[in-house]
Amino acid sequence: MDEGSKNQSRIRPLHLRLPATSANLGPGFDALALALDLYLDVKAREAGEFSITATGRGPEICGALERNLLLDVYRGTLEANGRAVTPLALDVENGIPLGMGCGSSAAVRLAGVALAAHFGSLGWTREQILAEATRLEGHPDNTAACWMGGFVAACWDGAKLWAASISPPENWRALMVLPEKPLATTASRAVLPESYSSADVVANLQRVAVLTAAFATGRADLLAEAMRDRMHQPYRREVCPLLPALLPLSGTDGVLGVALSGAGPGVLVLIDSEEHANRVEELVRAEARSIGPVEVLLCRIENRPATVVSYQSIPS
Repeated sequence: MDEGSKNQSRIRPLHLRLPATSANLGPGFDALALALDLYLDVKAREAGEFSITATGRGPEICGALERNLLLDVYRGTLEANGRAVTPLALDVENGIPLGMGCGSSAAVRLAGVALAAHFGSLGWTREQILAEATRLEGHPDNTAACWMGGFVAACWDGAKLWAASISPPENWRALMVLPEKPLATTASRAVLPESYSSADVVANLQRVAVLTAAFATGRADLLAEAMRDRMHQPYRREVCPLLPALLPLSGTDGVLGVALSGAGPGVLVLIDSEEHANRVEELVRAEARSIGPVEVLLCRIENRPATVVSYQSIPS
């Protein structure tokens, strides 16, 4: 085979762009999530051996060739489906905070599965890629929001996923408030009880319903109450001290609602418009002073689905 034929037989490069997410949204434990405009950007092409050029947040983690979740998912998905592992040259630009409850693991698992589906010629639809990433992630809220965009309600029976995306009002914004130290999801899950009272379950069901309706109809006035939770946030306060410090802001001074982001330790503060962002950030920093330094990121809600584009060659 001549060089031209070899080049024609190669699979086209792939460009992925996956947003951050804030899951477990208030009472929506493992059910509701919001996509945000912080991104994991991956450009991949076939190569003779694996290589990663990583920039952005956590380059030493994102650029490692060993114990790298992206590569592990990519290899594992190919092997599980009887495909040879094609080495890739990857350019990874990561804008998603790691270990902060911003959905970094969901974005990475989706990226790994999407790369395997493409370079392994699995012929999977977007729905199949999402279902496999959800199986690996173990719960549907983060993966569905990352893949579909917007405010997402999702459920999962261990084999099949059902999810719907809603586009919230354009003016709503989110402040992601991040402490200095990350927190492993396993540590945050370890503080949760094995069972709940019927009163707590009913209270959360009511608020999940109202929260979904509020996002669908743009009813900002409902969010402060609808984002209250009795199933995971009360138990995570001890490992996520930023949450009790910021919860009193909910429903005041342009703050629509406050919730732990994912499993923490980051906290999501929803605001009614960008023009209030600086004032709310000052309030946030004042309330968080006793906890320690925080990073505050102003985010838009990302209503578009994740980008998956195949090119003849990856644009620079």
